[in-house]
Amino acid sequence: MPRPPRVRRIVTVLTATAIAVTPLAPATEAAEPVKADTGAAIVGWKPLDARTFDIAIKSPSLGRTANVRVITPKGWSHTSRKRWPVVYAYHGGADTYVSWTRSTDIEQLAARYNAMVVMPDGGVNGSYTDWYNYGKGGTPKWETFHTREVVQLMERNYRAGSSRAAMGISSGGQGAITYAARHRGLFKYAASYSGIVHLTKPGIPAMLMFDGIAFGPGDDPFRIWGLPWGDMRNWKARDPYLLARNLRGVGLYLSAGTTGEPGRLDPPFTGWDYVKARLVGGISESVAGSTNVSLAKRLKQLKIPATTHIYKDGWHQWGYWQEELHRSWPLMMNSIKAARNT
Repeated sequence: MPRPPRVRRIVTVLTATAIAVTPLAPATEAAEPVKADTGAAIVGWKPLDARTFDIAIKSPSLGRTANVRVITPKGWSHTSRKRWPVVYAYHGGADTYVSWTRSTDIEQLAARYNAMVVMPDGGVNGSYTDWYNYGKGGTPKWETFHTREVVQLMERNYRAGSSRAAMGISSGGQGAITYAARHRGLFKYAASYSGIVHLTKPGIPAMLMFDGIAFGPGDDPFRIWGLPWGDMRNWKARDPYLLARNLRGVGLYLSAGTTGEPGRLDPPFTGWDYVKARLVGGISESVAGSTNVSLAKRLKQLKIPATTHIYKDGWHQWGYWQEELHRSWPLMMNSIKAARNT
C-alpha cells in the first residue's frame, strides 16, 4: 500500500471554515449542455489537466451555483459512444469539492482503472440531505442535487454510465451510505470512511445539532433534519441503521476508529494543542466509530454482507482516509466492473 500522505490537518464535523464557490470559465466544453430534469444546468467548465476538469452547475435544488470536479479515465471523450463506470466521491464538513484531489492520491489511483470519478460540492454543512426547514422543504436540497442533478448532468453530457459507486469521508460517508439506502439501485457499492451511519443512535442528534452551530454560526441547525424531539420521523427516514434492509445487494465498506485516542498517523501534539486536537479529531472519530459498530452489527443481523475495518486508535483525519481509500478501491472497481488499465 502506498505510504499515506503527510497529515495536513484535522478535518471534523466540529471545524468551521468559510468556503466560496470558485468562478469558472464559460461552458465551452459542450456548446449546449443538456439540463437535468429539475432544470439544473452546466454554466461553467474549466480544464485542469489532460484528465481532470471542473464544472459549475446552476442548481434550482440549492438555489445557487455549485462546483464539481471530474477525473476522467484513459481514452475518455465527451463525444464518445462509450460510457464509463463512475465513482461519486463526497467530501466532509467544512470542506469543498477539491478535497479529494488536495488530500489524497485519488488521481493516481483512478488512473489505474477505467472509471470516472465525480466529486461534487456538498456545502459547508450540507449534511447530505434535503433540508427539512421545519416541514416547509425548499432549499438547500443536497440529496436532490447529488442523486438527481449531478448524476443526470454527468450521464447526459459527459458519458458517465449507470454502473455507479459512492464513497465519502465524515458527513460525506454518511451521505454515501444514506443515498444507497434511500435510492435503491442507484449505487452498486457504497463506502464510508468515518461517517455517522446511525443517525438516531442516542446522543447523535444532539451532537449533530451542536455541530450545525459550529459549522455555520448564525445558521439554525434544526433546519437540517428538524427538531430531534419533534421531527424524529424525518430523522428516521434518513438513518442508514433503520434503512439497513435497503442495503441488501449493495457492496458495502465501513471504516472508523473507536477509542478517540491518537494513532500512528497523528501528529505528536502536546499541551493545549493536544487538548484541542483531542476534542476535535478524537471525539469526532470515536462517535463516528460507535455508529459504524452499530450499523455493522445490524447488517450482520440481517445477513447483509459488508466489508468492515473498525480500528481502535486514530483521529478524524485524511491520513487514515487515504489508507481506507486504497483498501476499498479495488472492491468498488470490481463492483462497478471497471477494468484495470494495462
